[in-house]
Amino acid sequence: MTPTGFLRVTTASAITSVGNPHANRICLQRGLERFTDSDIVLFGELCLSGYTCGELFRQSHLLDRCRHELFELAATTAPNQFVVVGLPWVHDSKLLNCAAVLTDGRVIGLVPKQHLPTYQEFYEGRWFHSGQGLSETIRCAEVAYPIPLGCDLLFQHERAVIGIEICEDLWVPIAPSAYQSIAGANVLLNLSASNETVGKAVYRKGLVATQSGKCNAAYCYASAGPSESTTDLVFSGHCLIAETGSLLAESKRIGTGLPIGPIAGLGPIAAFATADIDLDRIEQDRRATGTMHQRLSPEGTFRRIPFALERGSRPLQRWIDPHPFVPKENAALQERCDEIFEIQIAALAKRVQQLPSDLPLVIGVSGGLDSTLATLVAAKMLDAMGWSGERILGITMPGFGTSDQTRRNALDLIRLLGLRSELMDIRASCFQIFQNLNHAPFGVSCEGKTWESLQLELEHLPSNKRHDLVFENVQARMRTLLLMSRGFVIGTGDLSESALGWSTYNADHMSMYNVNCSVPKTLVRFLVRHVAHTKYDGEIRRVLLDIAETPISPELLPLTKDKTIEQSTEATVGPYELHDFFLYHFVRTGAPLQKIRELARAASFDKPYTESEIDHWLDLFLKRFFAAQFKRTCVPDGPKVGTVSLSPRGDWRMPTDADPTIWREG
Repeated sequence: MTPTGFLRVTTASAITSVGNPHANRICLQRGLERFTDSDIVLFGELCLSGYTCGELFRQSHLLDRCRHELFELAATTAPNQFVVVGLPWVHDSKLLNCAAVLTDGRVIGLVPKQHLPTYQEFYEGRWFHSGQGLSETIRCAEVAYPIPLGCDLLFQHERAVIGIEICEDLWVPIAPSAYQSIAGANVLLNLSASNETVGKAVYRKGLVATQSGKCNAAYCYASAGPSESTTDLVFSGHCLIAETGSLLAESKRIGTGLPIGPIAGLGPIAAFATADIDLDRIEQDRRATGTMHQRLSPEGTFRRIPFALERGSRPLQRWIDPHPFVPKENAALQERCDEIFEIQIAALAKRVQQLPSDLPLVIGVSGGLDSTLATLVAAKMLDAMGWSGERILGITMPGFGTSDQTRRNALDLIRLLGLRSELMDIRASCFQIFQNLNHAPFGVSCEGKTWESLQLELEHLPSNKRHDLVFENVQARMRTLLLMSRGFVIGTGDLSESALGWSTYNADHMSMYNVNCSVPKTLVRFLVRHVAHTKYDGEIRRVLLDIAETPISPELLPLTKDKTIEQSTEATVGPYELHDFFLYHFVRTGAPLQKIRELARAASFDKPYTESEIDHWLDLFLKRFFAAQFKRTCVPDGPKVGTVSLSPRGDWRMPTDADPTIWREG
C-alpha cells in the first residue's frame, strides 16, 4: 500500500485441472509469482479443486488433498501479500464452500459461502452446506496455530478493511457485503464461478459496479475460467474491479479475445484484472454520505483479523481521468450530454415560469463559450415552453477588448437562434466613468481625449504595461448595469470561474439565475461542440464550432494594434484542464496536496506539463480558491448538474476568511 492510500488488487482466473488439487496449487503458486507487486490477489471460487467437480465433492480423497495443498500453498505466501483462494472444506461433518485467506506463510481465516444456488443449472445445495451463522476458531493437525472460521470475519491492515463473499452471495437481495461494509469493510472480495449465458456478462458487470457504489467500497471479483469442465457450462474467467460505482479494470472474456486453455501459451493464468484502489477516496465518500452509518449496527458482530502489508511508493496502475467532468467516448456519451443540457433547460424553465410574461429574459452574449452555452439553453427552453424567440433579449456589449471575431459570432448566434438582439457599445460610458473617477487607464490620461483616441493610444501599449484592474472592472460592471436595466438576467459564469474567483464582484459575478453555475469550463467547451454536432447544422453549427475554438478571454484589456486579443485567461490563471482536475479532486474526493500532485503527474492531459508547472498551477489554484470564497458566499440561484457544486446553499459552505496555509504546504 502506498503512503497516499492506494492499494493494488489483482483478481485472477487461474487455469484449472478439474479434480487435481496438486496441479491447481502449482498453478496458483506460479500465478502469484506473476503478481508480486499486488497487495491483494484474489482467485476464483473453488479454484483448488475446480468448481465443476460435481459428485467428486463427495470423495474424501479429493477433500483431503485440497486441504493438504492449501497449507502447502499458504507456506509459500509472502508477508507483504494478502491472497484469497477457494476450496471445499469439511467442518463438523458439513462440506463448506470456503474462501481461504493466506499471508506470511499462514492461513489466517476461512470464510464460508452463505447462499447456495440450487436452481436451473446450479446444484450446490446437493453437495455443500451454508455457512450462515458460523463463528468459530478451529485447530488443524497440519499447523500449530488456530484458524478463525466464519461469516463474521473482516481482515484489517491499517485503513484497509477487507470483507469476503462468494459468488451467489452477491446476487441475493441483501448481500453479505452490505453488512460487511456497514461494519467498516472498504474492500470487498468475491470469489465466483459464474457461467456465461447471453447477456449475463453485462448484468454481472453492472451488479459489481452497483454494489461498489451502494457500499461506498471497492468491489473485486474473480470468476472461474474456460478450463473448468464444459460438460454443461462454459465459464469465462471474468475478472472485475470497481470502486464507488465506477469500473476500474476488467479482464477479457471468452468471445472478447481471450484464448482458451494452456495450449494458447497463457501460463498459469487465464485472465486477470489489476488496479490500484483509492482508500482515501472511499473514506471521503463514506464521511460525506451520512446515510452510510444510519443503521447503528450490522446483523451480528464481526471479528477483525489483523494482517500486514509493506508500505512504499510505486507508479500508479490505474487510469487517471485527465478530464473528470467530461463524458467519455462511449455508448452513453449522447445520453450523458443530453442529460446535462436537459437539467439546465428544466431548471431555467421552472424559474422563468414564476416571472411576469412580459418581462424580457436578458443574456449578455459575448461570443465566448459561457454565454454561448447559456444562450443555447435559453433558446431550447423557449422551444420546450412553446414561447417565441422574442421573449429573450440577447445583448452584445463591445468594449475596448472586443475582437471582430467574437462580436460577429455573438450577433450571428442571436440572429440564427431567432432571438431579439440589441447592440450596446460600452466604450463611451466607460470612458465617462474613467473621467468621473479621475482615473488614467494604464497611466494614460483621459484629459482632452475621446474614447476613440484613447483606444488608439491604448492599442500601442507594450505587453508589460497592460495591467489595470479598474479599467477591467469598470467595463464588467457597466455590462451588468445595462443587463440589469433590461429585464431578468440569465447568468453565464461557470464553475471553474467560481472556483478561481475569475469574475468581477457584483458584475459578471451577479445575475438573477445562472444556468452554468455548476458546469466547469472543460465541460462547457465540450457541450458547445456536442450541441453543434448533434442539434444544429449549417451556419449555426459553423458559428458554434468557431466559438468553441476561440481562445478563452474576458476581452477587458485593449486589443493590440493589429486588432487581435492579447488577454488570455489561461495565460494568466493557468490551463483550465488542470484547474478543473484540481477542483474535482480537491472538492469531490477531498484529496490533499501531495495526492492531487501525484494524480496530476499520472494523468495524460491534452498537452504535457512538467512537474514544476503542475506544482505552480496547483498552488495558484489553492490560493485563488480560498481567496474567492467571499464571491461564492453570495451568488445567484442555479442548478446542480454534476457531483461537484460550489453553491453556498447546498454543497459548499465555507468561511470566507479560512486560512489556506496547511493546504498549500501539503
